[in-house]
Amino acid sequence: MIIFKIHGNLGTIIRTLDASGNNCLVLSKGTVDPYNSKVIRSTMGAIFRINIFQLDKELTDYLSELKENNFDIYTTSLKAKEMYFDVSYTGKFAIIMGNESQGVSNEAIKHANKLIKIPMPRKGRKFKCCCCD
Repeated sequence: MIIFKIHGNLGTIIRTLDASGNNCLVLSKGTVDPYNSKVIRSTMGAIFRINIFQLDKELTDYLSELKENNFDIYTTSLKAKEMYFDVSYTGKFAIIMGNESQGVSNEAIKHANKLIKIPMPRKGRKFKCCCCD
């Protein structure tokens, strides 16, 4: 999973990844420090079971490398037609989720094999990615 410039709720995201059996989180430039005391405390120990990588280059450069190495890239978007739970995640893949205020950049969306969305049956427009599994 790749998170793009998350400023809050990173501890909850790490806990959710751990609970759902995922073990890798890649953080783009501009994301909150995963080792600051508030984040560590809010992970409730999950931070010790997740491999966390922080990018030292732009997300889109990294996505190009993933594509070259045969990763499928799924990007969340309000324009997506397919729900995240209808996708069969097999092989090598990355899920790109944006922050609440900016979402995923158009540049990152261009790299996607598929756009996915999280259903909002009550007409909400935003969903905190810390609540996804």
